[in-house]
Amino acid sequence: MGPRTDIELVEQANTELYEAVERGDHEALSALWLDGQVSVVHPGWPVLRGRGEVLRSYALIMANTEYIQFFLTDVEIDVMGDTALVTCTENILSGGPAEDDGSVGPLIGQLVVATNVFRRTEEGWRVWSHHGSPVLTDGEDDGDDDGPAGPGEVAGGV
Repeated sequence: MGPRTDIELVEQANTELYEAVERGDHEALSALWLDGQVSVVHPGWPVLRGRGEVLRSYALIMANTEYIQFFLTDVEIDVMGDTALVTCTENILSGGPAEDDGSVGPLIGQLVVATNVFRRTEEGWRVWSHHGSPVLTDGEDDGDDDGPAGPGEVAGGV
């Protein structure tokens, strides 16, 4: 197999980001982020800035999520020089702790639209910023919302 295009390499880095969260692999996730000034917006959370804050947020999500799987759709990748922009829809299936009898806990499906910005480094493409925004579906706009999810709650999205 010959050299890969920038689009293919960015797509691979984007996939690795979601796979690291699915596995709960904080070390692999950390290796995918740039050093220095990065940012993340998880659905319902404020903007978090700086590598330490960003990685702490992922550690919190991973510690409080028993199961999560992402099915990415509508993936679009644009590369301009050393910067890449990925937009996609995160079709998320997540679940809570197992029941007392050992059966799978309740599963919840949700949609989040995401923008991931990558920068080219000597080590490859690294995440610079992630922004996830929930997609409202029928029945979610009827005013029964208890408010945005807090740092201890899984609002979905990476």
